[in-house]
Amino acid sequence: MAHHVRRKPGRSRRLLLVCLALCLWSAVTRDATAAGTVKIVRPGAPHHHAATVQESEKAKGSMARLRHSRRTASTRVAASAHIVASPGNRPRATSAGLRRGSSSVGPRRASLRSASLRTRRNRYTERFTADSFTNDNTMGDVTAGEDPVVRQAAINALGDMTGTAVAIDPANGRILAMVNQKLALSSGAEPCSTIKVMVALAALEEHVVNKDTPVNLGGGYHVTMTEALAKSVNLYFEVLGRTLGFERVKHYANQFGLGELAGYNIPGEHLGVYPDQELPQQMGGVGRMCSFGESVSMTPLQLGALVASIANGGTLFYLQHPETLMDVAAFQPKVKRTLDIAPIIPEISEGMAGAVRYGTARSLRASFDAFPVLGKTGTCSNNGTRYGWFASFSDTPVGRIVTVFFLTGGRATFGPKAAELTGHFYQQLWDRSYFATRTSPAGSPAAPATPSLHGPGSAPANTTLQGTPIASSETSLLRLSN
Repeated sequence: MAHHVRRKPGRSRRLLLVCLALCLWSAVTRDATAAGTVKIVRPGAPHHHAATVQESEKAKGSMARLRHSRRTASTRVAASAHIVASPGNRPRATSAGLRRGSSSVGPRRASLRSASLRTRRNRYTERFTADSFTNDNTMGDVTAGEDPVVRQAAINALGDMTGTAVAIDPANGRILAMVNQKLALSSGAEPCSTIKVMVALAALEEHVVNKDTPVNLGGGYHVTMTEALAKSVNLYFEVLGRTLGFERVKHYANQFGLGELAGYNIPGEHLGVYPDQELPQQMGGVGRMCSFGESVSMTPLQLGALVASIANGGTLFYLQHPETLMDVAAFQPKVKRTLDIAPIIPEISEGMAGAVRYGTARSLRASFDAFPVLGKTGTCSNNGTRYGWFASFSDTPVGRIVTVFFLTGGRATFGPKAAELTGHFYQQLWDRSYFATRTSPAGSPAAPATPSLHGPGSAPANTTLQGTPIASSETSLLRLSN
């Protein structure tokens, strides 16, 4: 009879496991790459006992697939967060669920959610196809009737950035300079956050809020109009837009010149668009229209005319662009309508000044801080093109001047960049003594500083421009309280 010998199973299995482990270790060592280091640290062990392993390309691909499988969860967390505008006009997400001290979410879960939000934000990159730089901004411009000092300052400030720069005398609606007239007179683009100026005026006029009214945006977060304008808080203006309703917002947009030609007999000017229908709710409705200007097309001249009406106390002029010296000599202001906004201009001015002092336009102060500048930035994108807006007016020693810088392009184009270029524009004029205060003869008291028809700070009447006599009449500007 044959006798069978029973082997102990434990020993052979252990040998097999050791062999498998050695094979796996050999494979990991052979396929390791210099990129992607993984540190394994035993709990409670000193830091110098950490082992370092090179992660293979195959392992990194597996981890990438694993991360992508969690994208839906991170999207849900981002959607549930409150949207708050950051200094660069880009929204950031905040939520009560992200607080480590929250009673409903523990520290470990909160940190995982925060990591999920950070991973999603870092992973997303928008692709731009437009070019931010050019060398033909002035091609085809008609310049004989422009102020040569203002025009050269605008050209120097704009540099090789793709865009347009418009300078306006708010006392009479005369365009002092318009660089890249093809773009300035085009059908415009989405106004981005510059639309908030119009929405703020509408809300103040309708007594929905004043500049110091705290608006609850959820989660105990309250914002006033001054802070919302300075820091471009999107959610604040979405709340205002929904409170006003589409019909009232459209009424004020049309009153302030949106949807109609801003210029008077300016050849080549195109019409911007303010839609007759509210944006669909699934796309954000009137709230989105009031925070980003979604579905709205605004031209640089329309924005300039609106800001000029704030700068002069409420007169919406037709903008005029003299093409010859004879046009300059025969210039006569043309009023489109008078806006009843004088009482609320100080309310909005504080937020526009805050944008330059500490908000989204503070890059302007890096190049110019000789006198106050009030303005509003805007940044958004559409179909691979990014837009950067900055509209402003300055309180110079001899009057006010309105500027609109509108940039188009890729990643280098954004609202704070337009504000920075505006600072260079003012500095260029300052270096040329354009704002030098005119003084009276010795022994006489100084006369009030008033801008001439030829622009703030220009030479007195009956002087010459490019060798031709010009009869200019001086018009004092309405001063606004700060």
